[in-house]
Formats: sequence, structure tokens, C-alpha cells
Amino acid sequence: MVLSNPKFVILDEATSALDTATESALHKALSEFLKDRTTLIVAHRLSAVKQADLIYVLEMGKSHRRNTW
Repeated sequence: MVLSNPKFVILDEATSALDTATESALHKALSEFLKDRTTLIVAHRLSAVKQADLIYVLEMGKSHRRNTW
């Protein structure tokens, strides 16, 4: 449940404990809510960020790569 209308959303390992089917269902449910919002997603799984416009890969605390999709 979201009690406000934020312009910026942070999801920190939001799907790390979910199986793939539940993760997919959560992404579908969040897609409309996150539309037109700036979202920072911290994740180890590529599947958690596949909908992102811009992905930064961090290695040893430094930005190693930047990709757009």
C-alpha cells in the first residue's frame, strides 16, 4: 500500500526473496504505479531491472558499465 504520490521511488532488492512467477506478477502490478516516476532499483538479478531505461553496473563500489535498453 502506498499512502502518498511520490515522484521518486526507491526499490532496494524488492524482489530478491521472490520466486520468478511472483517477481513477474509484482513487476506487472508495479508497472502502472511507476509510470512517469523516477525509480531507483537496486538489484542483483537482471530480471529485476529489465524494464529500466538506463542501467548502471557497479563493481567494487565503482560504476563499471552503463547501458541503455
